[in-house]
Amino acid sequence: MAGSVQAPARAADVAADDDRSLRGQLQELTNAPGGPPGAIAVLKRGSRTKVYRAGVAKTGTGRPIKATDHMRIASTAKAYSGAVALQLADYGKLRLNDTIGKLLPRLPRAWHRVTLRQLLNHTSGLPDFSANPKFLALVTENPRRHFDSRRLLDFASDEPLAFRPGTRYAYSNSDNIAVALTAETVTGRRYEDLLADLVYRPLGLRGTSLPQGYRMPRPYMHGYDVTPPNPPEDLSEVLSASGVWASGGILSTPKDMTTFIRAYAGGKLISDRTRHQQLNWVNGASEPAGPGKNKAGLAIFRYATRCGVVYGHTGNTPGYTQLVAAAPDGKRSLTVSLTTQVNKTNKPELLQRLRTVEENFVCALLRKQ
Repeated sequence: MAGSVQAPARAADVAADDDRSLRGQLQELTNAPGGPPGAIAVLKRGSRTKVYRAGVAKTGTGRPIKATDHMRIASTAKAYSGAVALQLADYGKLRLNDTIGKLLPRLPRAWHRVTLRQLLNHTSGLPDFSANPKFLALVTENPRRHFDSRRLLDFASDEPLAFRPGTRYAYSNSDNIAVALTAETVTGRRYEDLLADLVYRPLGLRGTSLPQGYRMPRPYMHGYDVTPPNPPEDLSEVLSASGVWASGGILSTPKDMTTFIRAYAGGKLISDRTRHQQLNWVNGASEPAGPGKNKAGLAIFRYATRCGVVYGHTGNTPGYTQLVAAAPDGKRSLTVSLTTQVNKTNKPELLQRLRTVEENFVCALLRKQ
């Protein structure tokens, strides 16, 4: 089936600021083999917002996705843990060179030299708990199983570091679990409460939460496994968020995600000094890769496209694929949400096509009006 996916549109083929073209590209994604039943993109320049959508929020209905529909934001949640940790650094509660040995001494001694900086830019070498066979077996046995989120790293505790900290880049879900645990350690407060006080309330994010269970708040865009020729399978409430926690468990809406990324990518939540550290780039791509050439900073990525640079994050989880990005000043932003999982392993051809569409939206975003 993959061979029938049409070639991605080339830059010369696309009028990047043409609303009809952009809507058509989203529609083509939903029509592609293995494509999402629904897609939405929110493009905001200053105070002007345009919403592009294709498909439906739930199969068997005609209801379009709305910018206020809830969804699983997947690994874009890692940017939120970055927002918490970097603010705590500004407040003097944390330092980027603090080590696991100092902050989380119960973790394996072999991990003790890893710094907060290395956790935030995925150069830690921590083994990924979510790839551990014991963890995967438990999820397979009961996807709604409730995990002790603060003990997720125990699944990888008998594994050595993948490499000497700071010498390589490797995306790991363990990194942001450790980031959240360090935030709890230095404040004596639950990570969920820190999110509320440092991120949700200051930005007015009323549709954003980090639950422990599998239920979705209403209304929500349904997420699906799309594996032709089988009909789409609804995965919206299959998995417990407790098993991903700070690495990808947040629920939000396109509207809230837009507000967040404008503040976060625009540096509004942290000091200039800390932002300078955040934007110290290393070679590395988000998962899935975002548009253009990717580089990794501290819980943020740099996407250099043919039309300019945006900062943001991507994510994918069963049922959903996400991109949030904004210009470095935060005044122009883009969110793209699909209701199926697309990554380099399960749908490489569709991911290539998605990245092209995302780049075309970035061009529309950055183009002078």
